[in-house]
Amino acid sequence: MEISSFLFPTQEDYPSPNFFSFFQDFDLPASDTTSTTPTVTASEPLTKKRRTDDFDFDQVIEEGSLKTVEDILSKFLGFDNEQEKINPKMDWSSQQPLANESVFDFSNQQPGLMMNEKAKPMAVNNKRSRQNSVSTSEEDSQPPQQRRLWVKDRSKAWWDQCNSPDFPEEEFKKAFRMSRATFDMICEELESVVTKKDTMLRQAIPVRQRVAVCIWRLATGEPLREVSKRFGLGISTCHKLVLEVCTAIKGILMPKFVQWPSDDNKMNEIKHEFQMLSGMPNVCGSIYTTHVPIIAPKVSVAAYFNKRHTERNQKTSYSVTVQGVVDPKGTFTDVCIGWPGSMSDDKVLEKSALYQRANRGQLKDTWVVGNSGYPLIDWLLAPYTRQNLTWTQHAFNEKVGEIQKVAKEAFMRMKARWSCLRKRTEVKLQDLPVVLGACCVLHNICEMRGEQLNPELRFDLIDDEMVPETIVRSMNAVQARDQIAHKLLHHNHAATNFL
Repeated sequence: MEISSFLFPTQEDYPSPNFFSFFQDFDLPASDTTSTTPTVTASEPLTKKRRTDDFDFDQVIEEGSLKTVEDILSKFLGFDNEQEKINPKMDWSSQQPLANESVFDFSNQQPGLMMNEKAKPMAVNNKRSRQNSVSTSEEDSQPPQQRRLWVKDRSKAWWDQCNSPDFPEEEFKKAFRMSRATFDMICEELESVVTKKDTMLRQAIPVRQRVAVCIWRLATGEPLREVSKRFGLGISTCHKLVLEVCTAIKGILMPKFVQWPSDDNKMNEIKHEFQMLSGMPNVCGSIYTTHVPIIAPKVSVAAYFNKRHTERNQKTSYSVTVQGVVDPKGTFTDVCIGWPGSMSDDKVLEKSALYQRANRGQLKDTWVVGNSGYPLIDWLLAPYTRQNLTWTQHAFNEKVGEIQKVAKEAFMRMKARWSCLRKRTEVKLQDLPVVLGACCVLHNICEMRGEQLNPELRFDLIDDEMVPETIVRSMNAVQARDQIAHKLLHHNHAATNFL
């Protein structure tokens, strides 16, 4: 057989015997001498130079000096069994290769080296673990060091000045839309929920500062970066504080300050005050719906698109609704917050708890007065909307307008006091009902405590009214409205401005 897959160099080209020794055991036939390709034949075997360090195993075995496989391996690998017996657990990690040896030359190393090369990291790790344990014990013996507070140094001069007892009352009220006494009352009510504990990394923000961040943000509507500059806190911290305090206000203070008059005495008092104002009997509240502008949401954009505001302002507007029922003093007794701005007032009413309360019969023999955006129902009075009204119908509409003015003025004061309701807020859509609910609660607190609104903050509130598709939903309500209008005109309660 001739091997001709690649050219074999001659011995003269490569005098070293290592290459040709690979083929010394092959039985190669002779080839044509005229071929230009060098071949290796059995008739002309290549001579191999014997290495001086090789030894003849057959000769040694014949002489009887090596009788076992262990003796052969020990002789071949140079392993000293006597030394292994003396020190069977040698620490190979202490062995270092000689200067003329390579760490990868395993032919001249002892057999145990291959196994102990893998054991070296274990020995090193054990040494490191012992060192770590020693260092840990030394650290335990030393006194603990105080950890640094990872807080960026920001100026709190403005808040320190406002929080000072010497700060003028008028300036405090201008900044927070309430007196210092009202502010202190809110802090006391929320202290158990808002208080945080100090940690190893930083000191907790005081309760007064937490409440002040939220109220100042709602009052001014300034962006969070301005809140951060005023109070010396991070922007993300200010945003978190606003949501936390608003959630506490909604959860703790709303049940106390936004209540439907379930008590008969309270209900009779409200009815009497409305009757003294307009002459209409059994009126328990005035209902109104306003819109709060928002940034275009990422989902359901069409649902929050406010067509009426867009047409009036010539600017694309998105909003959410806030429906509220107020008493004669302008405080909220019922609120419904967060429905999309594309919904009409009557659709928002159907989604509210007030509508469900009426369906359960809790508004029997009482009236809630609304504007032309609401339908006429057994418990809800709405003005006449057809053309060519009679004197009686005109008089009735005027009295409805007087009652509606109470609700509209209340919403105007709330938006004027909490300017964030007039700007496109940065709050996420899912968090917005909490913020709006907190504004309603703070409005009631200010109204109940007699906090006067600065005249400079007043403005004209405009909310476009859309006549519902079904104006009349109860024939009994039609008859009751006609009787009320007749009594107002003939008992000298109705105005005569149209005459």
